[in-house]
Amino acid sequence: MGGGTHRGASVRRVGIGMPLERVGIMHIRIGYELTYECQQQTPINLVLNVHYTRVGDLCSPDHVITRSALTVNGYRDMYGNWCTRLVLPVGNSQISTDALIRDTGQPDIVNRAAQQTPIEELPADALPFLLGSRYCETDLLTPIAWKLWANGPTGWDRVQAICDFVHAHVTFGYAYARPTKTALDTYREKQGVCRDFAHLAIALCRCMNIPARYCSGYLGDIGVPASSAPMDFSGWFEAYLGGQWYTFDARHNTPRIGRVLLARGRDAADVAISATFGECTLKSFRVWTDEVIS
Repeated sequence: MGGGTHRGASVRRVGIGMPLERVGIMHIRIGYELTYECQQQTPINLVLNVHYTRVGDLCSPDHVITRSALTVNGYRDMYGNWCTRLVLPVGNSQISTDALIRDTGQPDIVNRAAQQTPIEELPADALPFLLGSRYCETDLLTPIAWKLWANGPTGWDRVQAICDFVHAHVTFGYAYARPTKTALDTYREKQGVCRDFAHLAIALCRCMNIPARYCSGYLGDIGVPASSAPMDFSGWFEAYLGGQWYTFDARHNTPRIGRVLLARGRDAADVAISATFGECTLKSFRVWTDEVIS
């Protein structure tokens, strides 16, 4: 993921080769600007608001802003994600937000003592995240997973072993993205973007009886060397271990600072940033997420 300054903000960067450090409480400017071109009025659903678990950290609201006067309606989906629906008019429409959020500045939690929960003891709301889904074909990947990890570690170390495998097995590149790519496709092609890394790791965790769910959100270059790649939304996953959900990231495969969660679901089909119902072209796409230094 890339990054950059926005509206003159001063941004903290860490030099090449410097380790990830705990930087303390910080403020992160987050936002996006999307431009769509429609040939006719087109309904669109968006999943672009900060997750309800982080709303209390917002210092300024992340309202969905439209350049023209449009009716914007919000709702909560089955996973509790905040969603927006509106109808785009004929021509170009711009949708944006620009917000400020407080963050702990702490890297993702690592708890190697977290154990795998027996299936019969899992809470009911974790069970759907054991099953196959649109992009995660557990039925086809189970023989592969059990061949690799049947005699390996369990619990946290098993999930980490899966992340290590996916990170080494798959080459990252924006040119490898396509909307129909599944976990099995990624395993076979050995190429993908962040969501493909997440889908493959999620499917392999589920194959090994560990609930796993897809996450989308902002993740900038905070505490790591800056990337020259264009900024984008990121995909990672959470695994259920020891009675709670923990963050894992098979693409970066290291704890990161400054994740801002937008949505959770079974896979990317549940949390697509936009779903249009008619002919519509995404003409431009900008995302920013930078630490603000006062």
